[in-house]
Amino acid sequence: MIEFTLWDLLRNLLFAARWTLLLSAAAFIGGMIVGLAILFARISSRRGLRRVTYLYIEIFQGTPLLLLLFLIFFGLPQFGLRIEPWTAAALGLTIYASAYLAEIWRGGVESLPEGQWDAGASLGLTRWQELRLVILPQAFCITLGPTVGFLVQLIKATALASILGFEELVRTADALNNATFQPFRVYGLVALLYFAMCFPLTRCAKWLETRQARA
Repeated sequence: MIEFTLWDLLRNLLFAARWTLLLSAAAFIGGMIVGLAILFARISSRRGLRRVTYLYIEIFQGTPLLLLLFLIFFGLPQFGLRIEPWTAAALGLTIYASAYLAEIWRGGVESLPEGQWDAGASLGLTRWQELRLVILPQAFCITLGPTVGFLVQLIKATALASILGFEELVRTADALNNATFQPFRVYGLVALLYFAMCFPLTRCAKWLETRQARA
């Protein structure tokens, strides 16, 4: 057993927390980009495109995230595609995030009155211009709270990347626990770090939802 002071444990965990935040940011940004493309297809006038994106959302919302990570990390090498734990985790979380963000934003788009579309059309705007200038700014404003709330879930979901061998917060905590045999101290610090990362975002999401409800 190796002796670690409280500061030694915290220092190692803080270093690992940086990777947790980096993975969360990469997955969230990637999920926003892919989710926006899915949103455009989901509200498209083409029925076939809508059905494909509907199937995409249903599959990845209905599949456990852990199974998705396993399919990417262990499945792709079967086709000759070697993939690192970081890449597999980022890709899996991006797909996961895109499916949920697309649905969150679609709810915002569909909550707007039909008159918003009619107003844009009366100004001679194309459908793309209506989306970009009239619909999406309002929809994103409405769904800003739920979007930030989903980011909290995404940060916590990064813990599953530890199973792939990616050295994020939980993986580092496991190594420290195996070295010190102090599970209460190690995992207690991990819980506090997750709380410190997620609580401000949770409060922000609630504040945004309250402000939107008042508006």
